[in-house]
Amino acid sequence: MKSIKIILTVMLFSGSVSLFAQPQGGQGGQKLPTAEEAIKKMDADKDGKLSKAEVKGPLKDDFTKIDTDKDGFLSLDELKKAPKPERKKPTE
Repeated sequence: MKSIKIILTVMLFSGSVSLFAQPQGGQGGQKLPTAEEAIKKMDADKDGKLSKAEVKGPLKDDFTKIDTDKDGFLSLDELKKAPKPERKKPTE
């Protein structure tokens, strides 16, 4: 009986530890998409590049910074060279 209590206590403790573990990946625990994934997901007109109207989130905020050739579109090459968004620091 005592060994069952110990086993249950260990299982309960290990389960509660996993609940409080920090998620892996980008902001909010989500993995940041690759440049290819971003184009595939947001390229509404399927022209292989992203216009400002097609992008959202950090890409929209930094569009002019990422659009290094200033043609009004984000190419695959520009997205690959774009700086990664900074992670938000956890609040205590």
